[in-house]
Amino acid sequence: MTLEATHWGRRVWNDVVAAALGRSHRADPILPRTGGPAGNAQTTAALGVLILLLILAELVTLLDVGGLISWHIAIGVLMVPPTLAKCGTTGWRIVRYYSGARPYRQAGPPPMPLRVLGPFVIVTTIAVLGSGLALLPLGPDSGRTPLFSALGQQISPLTIHQGIFILWCVATGLHVVMRTIHAIGLLTRSRPAGTGTRITAILGTLAISGLAAAIVLGASGSWTSGHLHHYPRHGAELHISR
Repeated sequence: MTLEATHWGRRVWNDVVAAALGRSHRADPILPRTGGPAGNAQTTAALGVLILLLILAELVTLLDVGGLISWHIAIGVLMVPPTLAKCGTTGWRIVRYYSGARPYRQAGPPPMPLRVLGPFVIVTTIAVLGSGLALLPLGPDSGRTPLFSALGQQISPLTIHQGIFILWCVATGLHVVMRTIHAIGLLTRSRPAGTGTRITAILGTLAISGLAAAIVLGASGSWTSGHLHHYPRHGAELHISR
């Protein structure tokens, strides 16, 4: 490894640690009416904290998925609209930066490791939520029916969901470690223009989440009717479900 590469690696590592500990912040310009990059950053941070709380609640349901399956499904559905909204705010910033918008170019990108990790977080999050939702219409029976074999193991839709969940845990865990303090710091800053509109949008997202959870939960009788307890042989699988 060359000396230049070593220096680059140390610089990148220092940038990541500083961001993770909240010691460094991008200078997000504040624009009139919309708030610009500063408003975008606060919206993304608020959605991120909201999603983190839902993730923690979802992880609690893994302690007894069979007994808490209704909560497991409801919280999983609740996560979908905020996750899509956060992908939207993040995507907007990426598009504006790479399209050459001056305020976003002035703010600059996050450290390189976060730019590399970001797509993995987005893909695995959408995949774990999507695979979980796909299990609902299948029901417990079809959800456990093997689709194919790999390395001597029977792979069912539930197994696929569990495998994606593990990948998601790794990617999201790293993201949470590196961005939580930074996000909380953003939320404690002064409110740029457009804050009222952004709060309304987030509350609207929560309302959509609640409505979606109620509808999906009502249509998930095969999972919530207690039928899960008829499968003692697969108890280990249930504890890794979404």
